[in-house]
Amino acid sequence: MPAPPRAHRVVVLALDGVVPFELGIPARIFGLTRTAGGDPLYEVLTCALAPGRVRTQADFEVHVEHGAQALATADTVVVPAGYDHPSLFEEGVLPAELARALAHIRPGTRLMSICTGSFVLGAAGFLDGRRATTHWSRTDLMQRLYPQVRVDPDVLYVDDGDVLTSAGVAAGIDLCLHVVRRDHGSAVANDIARRTVVPPHRDGGQAQYVSRPVPEPSAATTTAARAWALTRLHEPLRLRDLAELESMSVRTFTRRFREETGMSPGRWIARQRVERARHLLESSELSVDQVARDAGFGTAASLRQHFQAATGVAPTAYRRTFRAVG
Repeated sequence: MPAPPRAHRVVVLALDGVVPFELGIPARIFGLTRTAGGDPLYEVLTCALAPGRVRTQADFEVHVEHGAQALATADTVVVPAGYDHPSLFEEGVLPAELARALAHIRPGTRLMSICTGSFVLGAAGFLDGRRATTHWSRTDLMQRLYPQVRVDPDVLYVDDGDVLTSAGVAAGIDLCLHVVRRDHGSAVANDIARRTVVPPHRDGGQAQYVSRPVPEPSAATTTAARAWALTRLHEPLRLRDLAELESMSVRTFTRRFREETGMSPGRWIARQRVERARHLLESSELSVDQVARDAGFGTAASLRQHFQAATGVAPTAYRRTFRAVG
């Protein structure tokens, strides 16, 4: 009987000040991923700059067995948040010890960051010329320190091929599930999501979590209109009808909608329709024309245009990738 293929090695870099929750995300998500026969698809290993104790942002330390040399064995390197060295967040410069550690990473290794771990990748030059994200409270700082990076403040994660970054905290779960889905298909990723009791996809980006002034208790919101729209994505949705549902003028509704979601009503509806199309492409046998109608795009051409802009791939290519079972 042939031996199972070697598991993909994920090395997580634990730096002083690491956030324990984010440190544990890769081990939890990737560590649960198995073949149909029960063989692990990933091997997760944690390393530090040097073996030994690593200070966390909680009231405990963790003992890490492996040093930075383990980075040279990685197929994927993950940098969680929490490293609080002043030179990184004030000057955008890597401390010498961290620079020496990152030099162990082989060319072609996939790189991932969770939350402000992206600052480590940015200071190392791995994000130059690329699109990336980080926690919404640090996106302006990241853009200022690394002007060569195209910082997207609105998304939960960015997949730029071999370099992937996530927004704050729990967005690291979204990113790791996305990587499992990319590597092994939706069936495998959805199983992990069910076992960890999290959604396989979260709608919208991190704009919905940005701290904003709380409306006065008497102020109307757009919640009912959004709920109504989600049940009618397959129908034409007019801005005037949405505004009337909330007893607002179109102008007031549009302003309030943007305050609450971080985007215009039209952009929000298009995003929800793309998510609906993704679900149908993954879970149904509907033709692309039928998916286009059911998701509210009307025609396959319109679906392809919006879907390609949102995901970077055509609907048929997406279906081939995410209907495959690893």
